[in-house]
Amino acid sequence: MQHIFKKGTNPDRPLLLLLHGTGGDENDLLPLTEIIDSQSSVLGVRGNILENGMPRFFRRLAEGIFDEEDLIFRTNELNQFLDYAAKEYDFDRDNIVAIGYSNGANIAASLLFHHKDALKGAILHHPMVPRRGIELPNLKDINVFIAAGTNDPICPQQESIELQELLRGAGSSVTIHWENRGHQLTMGEVQAAKKWYDSTF
Repeated sequence: MQHIFKKGTNPDRPLLLLLHGTGGDENDLLPLTEIIDSQSSVLGVRGNILENGMPRFFRRLAEGIFDEEDLIFRTNELNQFLDYAAKEYDFDRDNIVAIGYSNGANIAASLLFHHKDALKGAILHHPMVPRRGIELPNLKDINVFIAAGTNDPICPQQESIELQELLRGAGSSVTIHWENRGHQLTMGEVQAAKKWYDSTF
C-alpha cells in the first residue's frame, strides 16, 4: 500500500496510523499528529481504491452503502499491511492508535470489528457502522474516541450512537464527542481528541 513513515522521538509512544477520507492521501492527516502526539512515529496510508479518481479504502455501492465483500477484503489487506510495516519499520505491532476521518474512520472501525488485535485504540472522526449483524471480537482493552457532527448529512447522529453501542457491547471503552457542525473535521474535535488521548495513553 502506498504510504509514508516518520520515525518518532519516543518508541514507547503509540504509532499513529493515519487513514484519510475520500479523495485524500497518506499526507492529509499529518498536521493532526503534531497536536495529538508529537513524539509518536507516524504511518500514513493511502487507500487502494479509486472512485472517480479519488482514493478510498474500500468500494461503496452508493452514498452510505458499502460494498461489504470489498470492505472485508480491504480490511484484511490493511491488517496484513500493518503486520508487514511493523517488521519493516521496527515498531510495536501491539501499540497502534488509528486516526481516521470519514472513509478512513470507517476502515479503522472495520479493523476493530474484524481483528481484535489490530489496534490498541482509535480516534474516529465522523465514522459510520462498517457492518451489521456480525459478532464482534472481544475489545475489552481497546479505547475508542468518536467525533461526530450533530448536523452531519453523510453520517447521521444515530449512526455514531449505534457504533458506540456496538463497540461498548464488545467491551470497548468508547468516548463520543459532539460538534454542532456537519461532516467537516473541526479543530474543536481535534482538541477534544487530544485531551482524550492524553488521558488514555
